[in-house]
Amino acid sequence: MDSEPKTEGFIGGSAEPASAPPAEQPAAASPAAPAVQYPQIPQKNPQKTSGWRVFLNLLLGLSIIVNVILFLTVLGIGIIAATGGITDKNEFTENTLVDGPHTKKIAVINLNGIIQEEVSEEIRLQIKTAAKDPYVKGVILRIASPGGMVSSSDQIHYYLTRLRQQTGKPVVAFMQTIAASGGYYSAVACDRIIAEPTAITGSIGVIMNHLVIKDLLELKLGIQPEVLKSGQKKDWPSLYAPMTEEQKQYLNEKLITPAYERFVNLVSEGRKHALSPDQVRLLADGSIYAADEALHNGLIDEVGYFETAVAAAEKLTGVSGSRVVEYRRPFSWLSMLGAKSRTPLVDSKLLEKLLVPQLMYLWDGSKVN
Repeated sequence: MDSEPKTEGFIGGSAEPASAPPAEQPAAASPAAPAVQYPQIPQKNPQKTSGWRVFLNLLLGLSIIVNVILFLTVLGIGIIAATGGITDKNEFTENTLVDGPHTKKIAVINLNGIIQEEVSEEIRLQIKTAAKDPYVKGVILRIASPGGMVSSSDQIHYYLTRLRQQTGKPVVAFMQTIAASGGYYSAVACDRIIAEPTAITGSIGVIMNHLVIKDLLELKLGIQPEVLKSGQKKDWPSLYAPMTEEQKQYLNEKLITPAYERFVNLVSEGRKHALSPDQVRLLADGSIYAADEALHNGLIDEVGYFETAVAAAEKLTGVSGSRVVEYRRPFSWLSMLGAKSRTPLVDSKLLEKLLVPQLMYLWDGSKVN
């Protein structure tokens, strides 16, 4: 009888076949561990950081620029002070208009705009500079002015006359655009008068402007002014009432006529080689004259341009090939840095001009019909 085959793999000789290992059972699920909570780290706002960085960079850049400017300013002041570049109000620099030897100079002094105190003072200082310079042989007064204050015009006439008398240096008046009233008053102090073909001159006479604000105060603003005075004529002319015929006659006698007579007499003296006193009075009715008409009437000596004036000055001085210079104010760091006084909010001089009657050698062209 066949024996059953032996099966290998038995343990302990057991005849039973080895059974397959039981299938691995999944372990029972254990309870989940709680999640660990970590503290949140705040994130930086990149936009804010970038903005602050830009601001700081701008601040640094501005600081560097300001420091550089301050350094250069201090350095410039030091250089100018060391070289004498910061000058006082009596000093000018020379700007050469026509080249020539420095030992033969013709100085050009410019009289521009409305003649008032500041203008006459500037002219005085320039005349003083020309008088002290031994190389200045003659002067050209270049005029572009409708005139101005009576006193300031008279001062310029005096300074020019004194220059001629004390130094013997001749002066030529050269009229550009306009040299009327106070401008012509200044010109007759010169040895010779030349005008451009298009220049306007004349207007020999006096004018006084005066404001009356009575209706403005009473009718518009409801203000009733009151005046206390020591005498009848103390407030003539008054801001608060139109002038009467008596007041007009009084002011004519006291102010207008004396100033007019002085104007006429100085023109007669300065133009005695061309005009008689009677001829001056015929022309002194306030009329203006173009250059050709002024030449015909004897108010000027020649019509020409700047070169004509230079040639006339050289002829009077007896030199030729002169260096022609004009005076200018030197550059001032102090004024640039604000060392000069600031202009006040209320200009006292403007108030004076508006409120105080002004006696003028002025061509008031705005009132020409």
